[in-house]
Amino acid sequence: MPQVWPGFLRGSKSKMKIEYDPVRDLLYVYFAEPSTKAAKTVTITPGVHADFDRDEKLIGIEALDASEVIGGKIEFKLPKAIYTATS
Repeated sequence: MPQVWPGFLRGSKSKMKIEYDPVRDLLYVYFAEPSTKAAKTVTITPGVHADFDRDEKLIGIEALDASEVIGGKIEFKLPKAIYTATS
């Protein structure tokens, strides 16, 4: 079962979401709503891909074999209250 960590980018009202699937060792960082469709995917390095929308805005980064790409065990420790958006 994938683990999901929602949050907000500092200084922005944009939501960010991190999803990690330990079974497939797949990490995805969303910088837009997950329903946003990628118009283009660019390989940054083998196993790491960046997705862009039709306006060429970065919408997400995917790491295949994430623990190998990142170089170790993937572990997230987040505070109970992450960030809240304010008007």
